[in-house]
Amino acid sequence: MSTTKSRNLSLTRRGLNFEMLMWFFTRLTALAMYLLVIVGVVGALIMGARTQMNIADLLRWAFMPNALHVQNSNIADIAPWATPFWKATASLFLLIAASHGLHGLLSVLDDYFVRPWQRQAFRFIVIVLLLAFSVIGVYVIWTS
Repeated sequence: MSTTKSRNLSLTRRGLNFEMLMWFFTRLTALAMYLLVIVGVVGALIMGARTQMNIADLLRWAFMPNALHVQNSNIADIAPWATPFWKATASLFLLIAASHGLHGLLSVLDDYFVRPWQRQAFRFIVIVLLLAFSVIGVYVIWTS
């Protein structure tokens, strides 16, 4: 009769490491994106979208609350749609979605690249992409 040791660590010995923090980060950013979409839909409905928008325009607004998205709809006054609150909401959604998506890309790339220098290079590339997307996206949101 052979006895084999379990390869699983108990919860008390695992501790809080980087991988667990990234697992939490992925789950929390997904929940934050759901919350921001709900805020966008409810906000649009409160501001009159239920009678002046179709469902496609409403969802486009919910995923990226930008005043240019309501310009082509039947809304007469777009001033309430172009407030700093909605620009901040759009910026927050962009930053959360970009970091969530690029972290997912990094997780997939870690499965394919096994050499440490390759992983470091792709992590650097992903961080540069995240910074570039964030700066360009926030600039477009606040200047449009």
